Amino acid sequence: MKATLEFNLPEDQHEYDIAVKAPAMYNALWDVHNMLRTYYKYKELPSGQLEIVEAIREEFLEILHELEININK
Repeated sequence: MKATLEFNLPEDQHEYDIAVKAPAMYNALWDVHNMLRTYYKYKELPSGQLEIVEAIREEFLEILHELEININK
């Protein structure tokens, strides 16, 4: 199967940029996910900071879930 994306430039420049940069955006999401996981599991943080990291991580994962983005593929 093949898929072709077409853009009317310059009108669709924003959409084009998003499509072209999608792999970099995916990698950025993956990096943030791993950074939050590392802080949560392996860093020795004071209790209050650990709770903040956990809350941010849970909210980040919920946002991805709501947008049907699976970074574990």
